[in-house]
Amino acid sequence: MPEVIFNGSAGRIEGRYHAGKEKDAPIALILHPHPKHGGTMNNKIVYGLYRCFADQGFSTLRFNFRGVGRSEGCYDNGEGELSDAASALDWLQSTHTHVSRFWVAGFSFGAWIGMQLLMRRPELEGFISVSPPANMYDFNFLAPCPVSGQIIQGREDTVVPHASVETLVTKLRNQKGISIDYQLINQADHFFTDQLPLLCQHADNYLSYRLKSIEQPIAV
Repeated sequence: MPEVIFNGSAGRIEGRYHAGKEKDAPIALILHPHPKHGGTMNNKIVYGLYRCFADQGFSTLRFNFRGVGRSEGCYDNGEGELSDAASALDWLQSTHTHVSRFWVAGFSFGAWIGMQLLMRRPELEGFISVSPPANMYDFNFLAPCPVSGQIIQGREDTVVPHASVETLVTKLRNQKGISIDYQLINQADHFFTDQLPLLCQHADNYLSYRLKSIEQPIAV
């Protein structure tokens, strides 16, 4: 997992990158939870998602938002962090000019940033959002949501109650052409204590399904 450094609008950004075995492997960008609440790219859920994508053959990048770890700058209330995510995607595209398939995944605050990135970058073809904070932030920008994806939530989450996430899922599912795979994990809190393997299993199953559906030939 080599360390990488790339430039963002607030200075240098620190990341960890895993290269897929295939030259044209799809690429995934993984976003960490809130910088003001201890969120880093080494968060166990972020790392778990990172490994899920890598094990499915993706080239995968996780990085620290500005002001976290060795990334320069300071917290910017989501706007700067969205810029950081866009810079990370720019770096991936500049170093993988032959790749056309990109995904984004995030946990909590990172899920909110990732879903905003979906609206700005049409090259993103799928997403996995873990505990998107629908009770804290406005997700009405997903109108319409540009791509299908997966949302994973803990039933016992007291930070992001599952009812708020289910309202978001319902709104997205009501949009034409959008499919949302929603997984509600029993006995899971916001940090998926003792439930991380199950979270990763759901993510892995979803990625397998999506990759298989892309590879299937079109009937004529």
